[in-house]
Amino acid sequence: MTFWAVVLYAAVILVALLLIALILVQQSKGGGFGGAFGGLGESIFGAQGGSHLTKLTVILGSIFFVLVLAIAILISRGGATRSADTKVDELLSKQSVETVQQNVQSGAVKAAEKAADKK
Repeated sequence: MTFWAVVLYAAVILVALLLIALILVQQSKGGGFGGAFGGLGESIFGAQGGSHLTKLTVILGSIFFVLVLAIAILISRGGATRSADTKVDELLSKQSVETVQQNVQSGAVKAAEKAADKK
């Protein structure tokens, strides 16, 4: 994996965690989970905190979306290395071809030995 892929993945995880925390702190119109903390969002950001929290949620959501698109572009252009599954599949297919060839050769030798023993 390239350096930039690691940086982007770390940024996506960080933004996702911040977004989750921010959404849980917000008080919904029906009381929601934010009310379970006694209006924590309002006490930190003041009476008008809801609008600030909403704006911050939109900003973090947009950043998350842009980061995910950047990762998709990086991977599609081959910026990230091939996955381990692809490498394992290639290795297994090479080994299976070699194993089949060895089995065929050893089977032919055994068949020839059995035929020689019968005579």
